[in-house]
Amino acid sequence: MQIGDILDRAAIAPRANAPTKRQALALASDLAARSFGLDAGVLLEALSEREQAGSTGVGYGVAVPHARVEGLDRIRGVFIRLDQPVAFDSIDEQPVDLIFALFAPAKAGAEHLRALARVSRLLRQADLREQLRQAWTADAIHALLVQEARSTAA
Repeated sequence: MQIGDILDRAAIAPRANAPTKRQALALASDLAARSFGLDAGVLLEALSEREQAGSTGVGYGVAVPHARVEGLDRIRGVFIRLDQPVAFDSIDEQPVDLIFALFAPAKAGAEHLRALARVSRLLRQADLREQLRQAWTADAIHALLVQEARSTAA
């Protein structure tokens, strides 16, 4: 599974504003709904339920919210770069400005966990995080994520 298989350019918001964690999750849900043809309310509810089990803020200004939802035939993702970091109850207590939300089919098993691990490993790279923070377009962000994922897989 490649990042390019999960993340379409149209599912990237290179400059977004969300003053709260809830609004950031709503933004991810809205972007996913438009990109995948699903209901934003259903997606937000799924992300919120997962978030209640524990924050998906993984540290270094990164969050990887994720949920299983009906209506998907494969794992899909959205990427958001917030203009201003938002409190996210992250493991390191730092606010989040990079969000890679994953949505998996309701019956997804290990594939969902592999995608989550892959995205988390990718975003642990300090140099990539900095490049993502400097990128201004969806094309640039997509290229960084896909290129870096390929080089780390080799």
